[in-house]
Amino acid sequence: MTTIALGRTLALNLAPGPSTRFVLRRLLAAIPLLLAVSALVFWMISLLPGNTAQQLLGIEATDEQVARLASQLHLDRPPIERYVQWLGNAVQGDFGRSLTSGQRISTLLLQRFPVTLELVGLSLLLAIGFAVPVALLAARRPNGIVDRLTAVINIAGLSAASYVLALLLVLVFAVKLALLPSLGFSPITEGIWRNLRSLALPAIALAIPLFSLYTRFLRSDLIEQLQGEDYIMTAVAKGIGPWRVLVHHALRNSALGLVTLVALNVGPLIGGTVIMEQLFGLPGLGQLLLQAIHLRDVMVVQAAVVVLAIATVLSSLAADILYAALDPRIRCE
Repeated sequence: MTTIALGRTLALNLAPGPSTRFVLRRLLAAIPLLLAVSALVFWMISLLPGNTAQQLLGIEATDEQVARLASQLHLDRPPIERYVQWLGNAVQGDFGRSLTSGQRISTLLLQRFPVTLELVGLSLLLAIGFAVPVALLAARRPNGIVDRLTAVINIAGLSAASYVLALLLVLVFAVKLALLPSLGFSPITEGIWRNLRSLALPAIALAIPLFSLYTRFLRSDLIEQLQGEDYIMTAVAKGIGPWRVLVHHALRNSALGLVTLVALNVGPLIGGTVIMEQLFGLPGLGQLLLQAIHLRDVMVVQAAVVVLAIATVLSSLAADILYAALDPRIRCE
């Protein structure tokens, strides 16, 4: 009996907790999604018109040369066979070599992805960092001066496209005022200040629509919390100050919806970096993807899209984990 009891105790100690099971379920659910994305991208690339080997060699290449190169690059094999081979290597971290430069694709991704990741992170930091205090100020006095001014700014921010905002920012801060650079990227090894200055304009252009969206959502949710929830009325009846009620009570519950909204925006935000990296000459993953599409470098296109999909799925997973941390009931579902 002692052995059985000891075994049960050990099993209970080794069993994953609710948080661990929650994360594992989300990870397992992401695997079929990533497989579907990679298969869909591979299939779409195989349907593109033209001959990759012909484009790599040029129009003056003979049919024999094109056939030889296609055989060397395994482009003459059936798409399903090429996909299975690619998937087996990709699972081990080997995405092959670029058809145009011959470089290892994993090296290219490691060089380019940090730039895109930093741009996305800075954009979200700016959007959330300004949206939360502005929404709190607007919700503190509905229909007040701050609230009305915020509404006008939100409408303007949601109405303009990011690339239009980018051009306006370049005109004002790079051309007229000469405060920020309009092209190029400075890595963080050259100094944090130079690095932030090189990313400032594209990050602000991406952050403005998000700021407007987050401010509008959070302001509406805060007002709804303040006007219709019993726990708010209880806090007020206890004599708790209005700002403390707003920040410590209403904001905590409204943050759940904001986390979900941010997670939904990460995918479109990553897509928006493709345009920004082209406009500002940033050596990120989006610029690499556009160059590979132009050169029909199918191996790079496949790897870049899959990495972007993984980043989107991981951001959604992070949002789920944060959501569960804010609301422990989620972990027990």
